[in-house]
Amino acid sequence: CIRILASRFVKTSDLRSKSKEELRALLAQARSRIEEARMLVRRKKIKNVKEISGLRKDIARILTLLRI
Repeated sequence: CIRILASRFVKTSDLRSKSKEELRALLAQARSRIEEARMLVRRKKIKNVKEISGLRKDIARILTLLRI
């Protein structure tokens, strides 16, 4: 599995080479990571708030490719 991090945004070209099942797995992983990051921000344990916006963009990229 590829770990999705906001500091290393997922490239669309990398995602296009993945199968639908792999994309669904990455989507689930990204959604759980964004939920975890939001919780850490609320507890003031994480200072990199940009990570959440990067994860949202990664999720959007994955969903776009799943629709094609």
